[in-house]
Amino acid sequence: MIPRIIDQVDVANKRVFVRGDFNVPQSEDGQITDDRRIRLTVATIESILSRGGSVVLASHLGRPAGGAYEAAFSLAPVAARLRELSPLLKDLTLVGQRCTDATVATATAALRPGGALLIENLRFETGEKKGDVALAATLANYADIYCNDAFGASHRGDASMLALPAAMRAQGKPCAAGFLLAREIRYLSGVLDRPEKPFVAIVGGAKVSDKLIALRNLCGRVDTILVGGAMAYTFLKALGSPVGRSLVQQQMLDEARAILSHAAATSTSIVLPFDHVCGEALALGTLTQVVVGAIPDALMGLDIGPATVAKFSAVVRGARTIVWNGPLGAFETAPFQEGTFAVIEAVLEATRAGATSIAGGGDTAAAVGAAGASEGFSHISTGGGASLEMLEGKEFECLNALDSLSPVGYSGSRK
Repeated sequence: MIPRIIDQVDVANKRVFVRGDFNVPQSEDGQITDDRRIRLTVATIESILSRGGSVVLASHLGRPAGGAYEAAFSLAPVAARLRELSPLLKDLTLVGQRCTDATVATATAALRPGGALLIENLRFETGEKKGDVALAATLANYADIYCNDAFGASHRGDASMLALPAAMRAQGKPCAAGFLLAREIRYLSGVLDRPEKPFVAIVGGAKVSDKLIALRNLCGRVDTILVGGAMAYTFLKALGSPVGRSLVQQQMLDEARAILSHAAATSTSIVLPFDHVCGEALALGTLTQVVVGAIPDALMGLDIGPATVAKFSAVVRGARTIVWNGPLGAFETAPFQEGTFAVIEAVLEATRAGATSIAGGGDTAAAVGAAGASEGFSHISTGGGASLEMLEGKEFECLNALDSLSPVGYSGSRK
């Protein structure tokens, strides 16, 4: 389903409840270290405010116990960053210690066109993660329009994601998608459904079990799957190749063999690493060596080797659609980032040549950022678990909770 987009809703003199995803990483002293999710929601907020609407912003942050305010999980740093990011939000206030406080009801009722406030962490209420309809009914009183711009939480059944739009639609209130959510749908769903060929998937990370459904869903859709990261060693061991002390999910060996068979049956080529950057331990400064083929018992594979990098890069450069989920090595620890960074450069080359490139997942986005390549991809998803579930072919209930729109009016390309 293609949802109605917020710029197709008349917001003049209306209060809009914007469910954002401001669950951003912070340092120990409370400083936001990556504000991308916040920055990408600003366009939605500014569209509403500039058209005479007012905004009630809401999000979760972290994993508080629930049932009480916890200063460590307050959205105060988010409010401060929003005030810095937009002149239209310079007077933004954080209201209440919980989103159900009487002060919140009073403040939302007093909002005037162009006004904005942020309510406290939704997970301070135990009903948020439970999808509680009573909590949703309270939140529904705060606004005249609902806007979902929280792709990173779109695979969850939280009250603010499902029960709230249901309650507001029951009252005849419009429910729309924000620009960030629309863009995610356009790339992750639209590109998967209508990819330009050759279509290449790069899948990495630690565990086959985390990517099992996604791998099965990609078989038959993509031309080639390049497998790296620690999960590659489960596949290699499943094929009988010695992998030394590399991380292996022993219980997934049969599943790995089944995926390889499924890929062959669906004419999808799975390419595994054939040389490796190995070390005795995943530690800064450990001695490394390139191993071709069988890995000695004392070593563990920690990155793809130069010959594999060359092969992966050549496949990527010839692609017209590229989806990447999971790094190809232990990129957080030098020197095991080189394989991932080299293939990122190949993706950038392909993108400059006209390919569509999509990076999904928190670790993938972090690797792309560490390589200084964030601006070079067509799209970098803001949702880790959500992007993976979309690659798995799952349907998100929260999209069905929004008003639908004919494809003619779709404006999901907006940044």
